[in-house]
Amino acid sequence: MTMTLRVEATATSGGLVLRPWLADDAEAVIEAYRDPEIARWTTTAMETPKDALRWLERQWEGRETGKRLSFAVCEAQLDGRYGKLLCNISLKWNEEGREVGEVGYWTMAHARGQGVAPRALEALSGWAFDAFAGDGLRRLELLHQVDNLASCRVAEKTGYRLDRILPAHPPYPRDGHVHVRDAG
Repeated sequence: MTMTLRVEATATSGGLVLRPWLADDAEAVIEAYRDPEIARWTTTAMETPKDALRWLERQWEGRETGKRLSFAVCEAQLDGRYGKLLCNISLKWNEEGREVGEVGYWTMAHARGQGVAPRALEALSGWAFDAFAGDGLRRLELLHQVDNLASCRVAEKTGYRLDRILPAHPPYPRDGHVHVRDAG
């Protein structure tokens, strides 16, 4: 699936493009994972171009199998192309089918505080509920550690309500929040 999604510009923010990951994105992925705020919440070490290529290959494999649809969120350009990488956003499925999906994201340091993650999440969520309605998608879940306040704010801004607390479980040392958004 080579789906690309577009988010229109607003009065205060430029447009966004959610596109498949490219090999040319490797340096930006390394930059993202070197950011202490992203590294704090992830379990993936990212230090070399080889690490980034492995990460990109997992995104491409997930897209091929349909188990994980990961998008590079970039600035939309007036000529229809895309600019700087701003964010990563993904939709993945568990082994039990497509009634419940899980969304996740991270935002590059230079793009934080600009509403990128909520706008990208809103676009992905709306698209997912439309695209997978025939597969029975009824709920999207968003998980984060309880002290990840930025992710909590993104969830709330996009209509994901707090559903429950997950107890800490390795490799995650702290309890987690599960936010949900139901179809319709």
